[in-house]
Amino acid sequence: MNSDTADPGSPAGIKTWVVELTVALGLFVLGAVVGYNSWLLGAGWRDDGPGAGYFPFYIGLLICISSAVVGYGAIKHAKGSGKVFVTYPQLRLVMTVLLPSLAFVIGVQLLGIYVGSFLFIAGFMIWVGKYHWAKSGTIAFAVMAVAFLMFEVWFKVPLFKGALAPLRFLGY
Repeated sequence: MNSDTADPGSPAGIKTWVVELTVALGLFVLGAVVGYNSWLLGAGWRDDGPGAGYFPFYIGLLICISSAVVGYGAIKHAKGSGKVFVTYPQLRLVMTVLLPSLAFVIGVQLLGIYVGSFLFIAGFMIWVGKYHWAKSGTIAFAVMAVAFLMFEVWFKVPLFKGALAPLRFLGY
């Protein structure tokens, strides 16, 4: 079975050309933002040399041109290629790690590194590892207690505490 052609028996998923086009569009937007902001800084040549935005402007322009070429290639090959970039079961496995990781980043911003990490470790153990909640909570608490002692007490390096920063009654 050839994976380059659309086949009724092939697994369903997101096609390669869709991913290529999505990445090309995202990079084009990034290049346009870089170019625009560099233009605002001054992308021209001054009396004393290049302006602050001279080199970043041309980098942004190169990113836009490259993205346009990749996007054109993705659209050109869209009809003939049914090649699957990622199947839906594979994507589900990736999302199993990506979504909790995104929640962790948001949790750290709101709750701080210790509470966010505790929730991430315990939640990941319960959801993905299928461990009992008591075991997961105990391990997550132990890991965060060691991290707290190591950073805050022994090394005297305070880590971000988020919205819990007012709880400084422990003296740390």
